[in-house]
Amino acid sequence: MEPSYDKDGLVAVIAQDHATGEVLMFAYANAEAVALTQQTGELHLWSRSRQELWHKGATSGNILKVRELRIDCDGDALLAMVEPAGPACHTGERTCFYRSIDGSEPTLVPHEALPALQRTFEARKADPTPGSWTAKLLADPALAGQKVEEEAEEVVRAAREETDDRVDNEAADLLYHLLAVMQGRGRTFTDAEEVLLARRR
Repeated sequence: MEPSYDKDGLVAVIAQDHATGEVLMFAYANAEAVALTQQTGELHLWSRSRQELWHKGATSGNILKVRELRIDCDGDALLAMVEPAGPACHTGERTCFYRSIDGSEPTLVPHEALPALQRTFEARKADPTPGSWTAKLLADPALAGQKVEEEAEEVVRAAREETDDRVDNEAADLLYHLLAVMQGRGRTFTDAEEVLLARRR
């Protein structure tokens, strides 16, 4: 399906993190930018302010590698599923949508919980904070594995004997400690999710 370009020859483009689902940026592309994106596998756009083609990240190095380019039902918007090489926003923020309309920092929503936790783990691994439980888990794979076993048992017990709230809390503890095990091995939830997707095929 070909994009339906507007009177200025442009189509809206939303860039979404392929691994986490987080929306990173919104921009426009013309037919040449779309073709270059498809040819190179990196996001190309049209700068309305500069009136020129724009290879996202060409100057900063923060390119957006396109894993898939989707088109909406009307053909007037594209969704670029991307792997970011760095911050998507020119301000240095991970996403251009880093503040609420009133200027405050936005509240995380459920699908952002695990990506945010993963980034915290990556930060603790790169720069361990003294006294941090997360840093301790990352430095001690046996302890992290032991905690996964304990938390899994607690989830099962809660599911069998306790309230829904307890099930939710114990499941959250299990996910946290499971990420510690995976991060300690240099793996992420995305790696496990890729396996789940492959099993569906």
